[in-house]
Amino acid sequence: MLTLTLLHPEKQTPLQQWQFENETVIRIGRSPDNQVILHDLLVSRLHLELRLGAGGKWVLVNKGTNGTFVDGTLMSQGLVSDGSLIQLATGGPRLKLEVQNETVVQEGTPSPAAGTSAKNCTHAGNPAANLFCIHCGQPIKVERTIHEYQVLRTLGKGGMGTTYLACQETVNSARPPQLLVLKEMNADMAKVAKARELFEREARILQGLNHPGIPQFFDFFVESNKKYLAMELVHGQDLEKRVYQRGPVTPAQAVDWMIQTCDILDYIHSQSPPIIHRDIKPANLMVRHVDNRVVVLDFGAVKEIGTPLGTRIGAPDYSAPEQNRGQPLTQSDLYAIGPTLIFLLTGESPHRFFSRQGNDYRFNVETVPTITPKLRTVIERVTEPKPSHRYQNAEELTQALASCL
Repeated sequence: MLTLTLLHPEKQTPLQQWQFENETVIRIGRSPDNQVILHDLLVSRLHLELRLGAGGKWVLVNKGTNGTFVDGTLMSQGLVSDGSLIQLATGGPRLKLEVQNETVVQEGTPSPAAGTSAKNCTHAGNPAANLFCIHCGQPIKVERTIHEYQVLRTLGKGGMGTTYLACQETVNSARPPQLLVLKEMNADMAKVAKARELFEREARILQGLNHPGIPQFFDFFVESNKKYLAMELVHGQDLEKRVYQRGPVTPAQAVDWMIQTCDILDYIHSQSPPIIHRDIKPANLMVRHVDNRVVVLDFGAVKEIGTPLGTRIGAPDYSAPEQNRGQPLTQSDLYAIGPTLIFLLTGESPHRFFSRQGNDYRFNVETVPTITPKLRTVIERVTEPKPSHRYQNAEELTQALASCL
């Protein structure tokens, strides 16, 4: 039996439930001729189909124009199983899928249909974009294996290293392996002491943190004289790319995202000793597709209060004056909220609004129509040249931002 539960968009509590015992195809969409009808403008008339495949496994086939996400991953066609969270379009309704009495194929026993076991599967008939086979649930193409991680794709290359999309090796799993990010430090950079320090610092800091707005630490290891960090894959888009692709956001959305960022900053600033991120900027703020929540990325630049002063780290447009002098404070992270708001609301570099005023340089946003006088006051205070003149902690800044909504 398959059960689909419509979840409340905020509380995640059940709103409606459908149960199917004998169906082999379940149609979901806005049209009244579907078995599951969802009255939401983001949902297509026929948005997706669930088809019962070999071995009692369910295959999702997207039909909607706005896309379908399974556990946060955009999917055109692929395997789903007990506990999967299906979202119809970004910001659309979410369905929890539960399967009872699902057929389990034990290792060493014949497969219920030829070619569906992981060992013998040919992966035939899979859409070109699929990472995992719709028949056996295993990776279709593995570029190489590092330690116990299967590299599926290269996500990016930079001066520090290479980032891969990967998963842990599994055997005959009913659910596709969990995707993760594997960061590899370049051999050349491994010879640079500062580079090693930043790479290892990110692993050490992530290992000690536990917050939904911070990627989860999985592993840190050395193989073939190269350092690797395995961490949670966040399915979303960073705010820099989002604004460049879609344009400025509404004031309410920008303020809400910055309040979420303040909550994460409050958490790291409350550690003992306090942790300063030092590189808060739109490119390091990811918004998850599944719940529109902010996740702070790139903890390679973090600094613990009380450690010796280091070199200047941070993006110029978003760095506080004291941070530019290599003397970061917790208030330096808060400073970055100001120029980030300017970017979100204008789509332009904050540097355009930065000019000399009296004896100091400040941001002047009086001509920006989407920045209200109340929000302008918050931006001006949080970017005061002297840290003592700013909001002194993230909670104080959160209250000021909330008053602008």
